Amino acid sequence: MILIDGGQGEGGGQVLRTALALSLVTGKAFRIDNIRAKRSKPGLLRQHLTAVQAATAVGGAETQGASIGSSRLDFTPGGLKPGAYRFAVGTAGSATLVLQTILPPLLLAKGPSELLLEGGTHNPFAPPFDFLSKAFLPLLKRMGAKIDARLERHGFYPAGGGKFSVRIEPTPDLQPLELLERGETVRRSARALLANLPVSIAQRELSIVQEKLGLAAHEIATEVIEQNPGPGNVLLVEIESEHVTEVFTGFGEKGRKAEDVARAAVDHTRAYLSAGAPVGPHLADQLLVPLALAGRGKFRTCEPSGHTRTNLDVIRRFLSADLRIEAEADGKWGVEVK
Repeated sequence: MILIDGGQGEGGGQVLRTALALSLVTGKAFRIDNIRAKRSKPGLLRQHLTAVQAATAVGGAETQGASIGSSRLDFTPGGLKPGAYRFAVGTAGSATLVLQTILPPLLLAKGPSELLLEGGTHNPFAPPFDFLSKAFLPLLKRMGAKIDARLERHGFYPAGGGKFSVRIEPTPDLQPLELLERGETVRRSARALLANLPVSIAQRELSIVQEKLGLAAHEIATEVIEQNPGPGNVLLVEIESEHVTEVFTGFGEKGRKAEDVARAAVDHTRAYLSAGAPVGPHLADQLLVPLALAGRGKFRTCEPSGHTRTNLDVIRRFLSADLRIEAEADGKWGVEVK
């Protein structure tokens, strides 16, 4: 049994999610202590418990400690069971992170799977659905994966209530990914999503983005989400280049000015553009497990975060792949599996 300290490195939920995914892939059991030890509310919250339950279902696993607030979990995988599943977080907790947990093993399963995931789709503490559909999944498809994801209902923080479906075809041999250059920018856009809030909020956000990033009028848009269970606002900036698309976000919340939401998204976008690397920090986190499973490949990114380094450490506990991350002369970093 592999023993994991959930408080290592950045000490968040990614340690648990990566361990669950790779346990199902490799068949190796693990025990994790100090789950989310460095978070303000440590232990399993609803979205993390849902990820455990999803991994248990698709992997025929046995668990001990799978309960809200638990700081310790024993997980023993059985055999992968592709099929039709519905997983509901029950709060605004991220449904996209539940998908992150079970997607790698289901890609390697012997049959197709149909997933219906409910909960938060646009959560400030997780990749929004748009990031998955525009940035991450296209790169997985480049690696040979056959995945179709459809957003059926937005779920904003804190009300949740979102829903999306995913169909996954088995991909027994992921192809290596090489993503070293961004290429020329071919499209830029910004969208402000609103639910049960004044349209003026979106107008203020887009005004800042248009000014700071020099976007034209046809490159900005407001999208009003009808029939949403609660208020919500997210600003999405997309940079589509020849070889990769990146998505940057700013999330509205009570007491936060629209201008501050816009500036956050602008700052993330500018940092990416100035760094020159094709892969941003959040996309780098998402690509580590697929790259390791492919057994070969390389991408360039900016200076790795503690989140990325922690994820690498967990991957090395389960897989024998030679995963390296090294600084390059121009300030970029190379992540490579040999």
